[in-house]
Amino acid sequence: MPEPSQPPGGEWIAPGRKRPAGDAVFHVRGVTKVYRMGDMEVHALRGIDLDLFPGEFVVLLGPSGSGKSTLLNILGGLDVPTSGEVIYLDHDLTSASERELTRYRREHVGFVFQFYNLIPSLTALENTTLVTEIAENPLSADECLRLVGLEQRLHHFPAQLSGGEQQRVAIARAVAKRPEVLLCDEPTGALDYPTGKLVLEVLERVNRQLKTITVVITHNVAIAAMADRVIRISSGAIIDIHKNETKVAPSELTW
Repeated sequence: MPEPSQPPGGEWIAPGRKRPAGDAVFHVRGVTKVYRMGDMEVHALRGIDLDLFPGEFVVLLGPSGSGKSTLLNILGGLDVPTSGEVIYLDHDLTSASERELTRYRREHVGFVFQFYNLIPSLTALENTTLVTEIAENPLSADECLRLVGLEQRLHHFPAQLSGGEQQRVAIARAVAKRPEVLLCDEPTGALDYPTGKLVLEVLERVNRQLKTITVVITHNVAIAAMADRVIRISSGAIIDIHKNETKVAPSELTW
């Protein structure tokens, strides 16, 4: 596939492909992912159909090994499906080149993982500033750290921060480039109960204030109550999509 000639953020959808229908931002149809290990095939995803919409908070719920992380990696352009179609606005992620996927991740997606991946020799402010240097229209690092409640920790190094504070720095770093999509893989998995709730409050605040599509992977059923929609995955397939008519505030969650 030829490299894109359009300016950053421009259209590079493949000829003949359809853009997401209606107001959908993501359009996923018939997506499978098969990993081959010698003579053995592992079917991580089996015919996923899904649309994601602007500004919604989505929880992907399912046990370990159900395919949640594989789906998140495909949405984020970290992996590509074996078959099927994934379109983000005018970006066809299915047939995109490595250069196009890199540009997509850089311009549109923020990632938050279970482990914080902060640079130990840099302060919270410096860790967050790194992302603003490669973004076209970033938020200021100070503003992002205020958003996550760390305005008093700007010049602390990761070793001087608690686990919850480090995760909040990771969230600030993810949102600093003003992403349209925030993808979170077990963001509370390494945290205790009160700290996990605090991190969920931060994610809810980012989603509400920045209108960022937020997708959170978890195996914790209680977290589903704070979502706009809950997508249950089992054995690589979506088994249920539920819309919460009334959402529960993160501070009110119990598990």
